[in-house]
Amino acid sequence: MPDRFPPIAPAFGHFLHGGDYNPEQWIRTPQVWDEDMRLMKAAGCNAVTLGIFSWAMLEPQEGRFNFDWLDAVMAKLIDSGLQVVLATPGGAKPAWMAKKYPETLRVDSTGRRQMWGGRHNHCPTSRVYRDKCQTINRKLAERYGQQKNLILWHVNNEYSGDCHCPLCAAAFRDWLKARYGGDLDRLNHAWWSTFWSHTITDWEQIDPPSPIGETQVHGQNLDWLRFVTDQTVSCFNAEAAPLRQLTPSVPITTNLMTFFSGLNYYKLAEATDVVSWDSYPSYHDRSTDWLEAVGVSFIHNQRRAMKHKPFILMECSPGVQNYKPVNKLKRPGLHAVEAMQAVAHGSDSVFYFQWRKSRGGVEKFHGAVVDHFSTPEARMFREVADLGKALGKLDDLVGTTTRSEVAVIFDYENRWAIDDALGPRNIGKDYPESCVSHYRPFWSAGIDVDVIAADASFDAYRLVIAPMLYMIRPGVAEAIERFVQAGGTFVTTYMSGIANESDLCFQNGFPGPLRRVAGVWAEEIDAIYDEERVKIVAADGNAAGLSGTYEASAYCDLLQADTAEVLATYGSEFYAGRPAVTVNKVGKGYFYYIASRNDARFHSDFYHHLISSLGLVRPFPTDLPDGVTAAIRTDGVHRYLFLLNFTNREQKVDLGNMTRKDLLTQEAVKGNIVLNGYTFRVLSESC
Repeated sequence: MPDRFPPIAPAFGHFLHGGDYNPEQWIRTPQVWDEDMRLMKAAGCNAVTLGIFSWAMLEPQEGRFNFDWLDAVMAKLIDSGLQVVLATPGGAKPAWMAKKYPETLRVDSTGRRQMWGGRHNHCPTSRVYRDKCQTINRKLAERYGQQKNLILWHVNNEYSGDCHCPLCAAAFRDWLKARYGGDLDRLNHAWWSTFWSHTITDWEQIDPPSPIGETQVHGQNLDWLRFVTDQTVSCFNAEAAPLRQLTPSVPITTNLMTFFSGLNYYKLAEATDVVSWDSYPSYHDRSTDWLEAVGVSFIHNQRRAMKHKPFILMECSPGVQNYKPVNKLKRPGLHAVEAMQAVAHGSDSVFYFQWRKSRGGVEKFHGAVVDHFSTPEARMFREVADLGKALGKLDDLVGTTTRSEVAVIFDYENRWAIDDALGPRNIGKDYPESCVSHYRPFWSAGIDVDVIAADASFDAYRLVIAPMLYMIRPGVAEAIERFVQAGGTFVTTYMSGIANESDLCFQNGFPGPLRRVAGVWAEEIDAIYDEERVKIVAADGNAAGLSGTYEASAYCDLLQADTAEVLATYGSEFYAGRPAVTVNKVGKGYFYYIASRNDARFHSDFYHHLISSLGLVRPFPTDLPDGVTAAIRTDGVHRYLFLLNFTNREQKVDLGNMTRKDLLTQEAVKGNIVLNGYTFRVLSESC
């Protein structure tokens, strides 16, 4: 993997900074367009995303196209030296299509054909929808594909949802025939269909899962979600086809959403040229809000690891949001820290939703660079302009990347299976939160972590962590054992090794195919009431840096140690004295099993011991204060270190004796430095 990648726009070696621009909303007052050009320059913006929901303006009637307004806007953007991410409009089909071609309308899980309205309302299987998308996309590529400022295609928008129409049902049956080789016996076994007399004797008997039909065949539910992912990827590829044909040198993306679970994002990301995503955390002004930053960094690292190269922050709010229960203003400075967080973890852009606030519609109170009263004197505008100046000093970082020694497995199919399982807990399963809790000690230490799928390669890592690895797909257990045998360190937890890819339980004792490498047997799983806690007691002189007692909640595996060494035991409940944390030496490596959901102090002690014993690279010699994190990008010659303070109070950080250069002030810094509340520093050093 190279240390530096070419800029997204090869002739434009700067961080992309700009907004989601919707000029068609101001077509009656085109003087606003000229004002926008002036204000974009004043804000230090150099790029816009354009045309995301513009289908009705581009094709007001079937086959009648109107590009005059877009021609005018594109000309103004060229004259202003602004780069363009041009979107295709498939995320919101026009009314004429829905009325003339009802097959393009989605059918919900109860079989009701939806009316036209909203967005993301199309059937991804409909040939009419795909053909219409290809027609409008081809028109866009023919007209603007050679524009010198076109740097990226943005296909559709935030793909989500599923369709249960007859077309999708038939496509699902065809997908199943391909998956099971046309063998109904294989399907029936995978779905364990003898339970409740659910045996399928003809492919036509299969319908998509539905609350008025079948929802409790877990293998079927998993296959439906896999099908929805594959059908969405197929739809994306169909929409992208004319763009790839006519503009092969212009990369293509589509924007992902935070912890959205409806699609396997690893598959959708694989189909893109550049990964992009939309980040809308709830950072406000409470003492623990910095914990939100841990989860956001986790997703940034996942997006970067999807292609192991820089990604794009496609949307964020420069100020307020409008769709959460309470939409509080971001405090001064917080937006810049949030934006620089994305850059620190691998983004080569900071894009906003939105550039200018809408006058009407559901997002008229959503934050924007330009408010309803447009003035460069507004607080939010000034903060965006200051960030633009800072980004302008960081050109040397464009295309740089991160080499991680640690990976956390966050797997979509595993999540689907956990969410679908009935028992041992049906509330508070919290798979994403569990993954983030194991990531947090590394965030606090400033150690970069890749977030990967269960079937990804482990070759680049020294430590791999797999919380709640419930589903073990074919080949995964073998890859884990090879990794440990070769000297890797692997950590997993309760609720691991339970079921195969069809959610059929393993019959050799949990953790199933991991039992040999784990050296333990999980005999039972105890579900703990929310208010209950179980004590964990560290063994004297244990080899994991554990000391005293800790608290467990939610889940407790009742382990028997086969070949593993016991590092801690339960200190309460009827299973007091049983193993709670174990390690098994296999070949040159180690396999750790954490049998319960433990508190933050446990994770801190456990992982800081691994950080020390493995000699993992840390950016600074001492621990960082709560709410402060660090991240590193490199070009192979220099390391660029980001320090980010997500708290509203002053924090001190010991940089050690090495002298580093502050890239924003050009000062030489070492020793103790002070970070004011909601501030950041960007430092450089030689590798």
